[in-house]
Amino acid sequence: MKTIGVLTSGGDAPGMNAAIRAVVRTAIYNDMKVLGIRRGYNGLIYGDLREMNIASVGDIIHRGGTILHTYRSDEFKTPEGMKKAKNIIEIFGIEGVVVLGGDGTFRGALDLSRMGIPTIGIPCTIDNDINCTDYTIGFDTATNTVVDAINKIRDTVTSHQRANVIEVMGRGRGDIALYTGVAGGAEHIIMPEVPFDINDLCKRLIQGKDRGKRSHIIMLAESMFDVNELCKEIEDKTGIETRATVLGHIQRGGSPTVADRILASRMGYHAVKLLKEGIGNRLVCIRNNQITDCDIEEGLAMQKEFDQELYEISKVLSI
Repeated sequence: MKTIGVLTSGGDAPGMNAAIRAVVRTAIYNDMKVLGIRRGYNGLIYGDLREMNIASVGDIIHRGGTILHTYRSDEFKTPEGMKKAKNIIEIFGIEGVVVLGGDGTFRGALDLSRMGIPTIGIPCTIDNDINCTDYTIGFDTATNTVVDAINKIRDTVTSHQRANVIEVMGRGRGDIALYTGVAGGAEHIIMPEVPFDINDLCKRLIQGKDRGKRSHIIMLAESMFDVNELCKEIEDKTGIETRATVLGHIQRGGSPTVADRILASRMGYHAVKLLKEGIGNRLVCIRNNQITDCDIEEGLAMQKEFDQELYEISKVLSI
């Protein structure tokens, strides 16, 4: 394999640039030409490509976002869009593609593989919702961003003796809420994997207040409740002034942590290694700190077991 393409698609995640860097430099080391495909699958449809060299990925390992930019392409999901993409691949002599993103991105990768184009997926999403891998690129940075916010919010919450509900991202998965809730010392974690009991939450807050607790942090995974309505209900039931903080897209930006830079470097290297061997239709994964890979379709169908033990630890430590 002499020419490969690399693209980023869907939501951005800290560490994408580090992964792009690893793909480009590993490919060049192995005498392969790399074409950067800008704006995701949309760039593949319309031929928005540029050749990348060692200098193209210099000074980017520490940068958030993606130098290739990203896009959610509905057109690529159509037969016409996929036909255009395949034409571009043939015109530019691309023999394999590395795609960085989440599950929607990997469904596109599966389509490319079914068209006979060796394709490798690298999981980049802060939500940690790719079930075949223990962690996704960007998750560690996002959780560190949230914990930093918790620390700052707790300062002002303590000063005013309030409660604060902090809404974090997750797209139907509670990993960000759970991990940051434990790391940030939250009094309660509300997440889709666990049934929510408002009375249990309020009882914990009242008990804490009665023993002199001056701050109360509640972590909320997005899309479960209207955060402002939840705050009003908590305040009505407990008499504790309760405010809302929606962290939003701040969680997706920023310089990636050491853990994400290392993970991105390992995964990018492994992706190119697979293509060099002529292997496609794979997702790169990390399991038990070992980099491995699995079939894309099987990876998308896997179910990740909820970390019940960590949730139980959070309840014990928040008494």
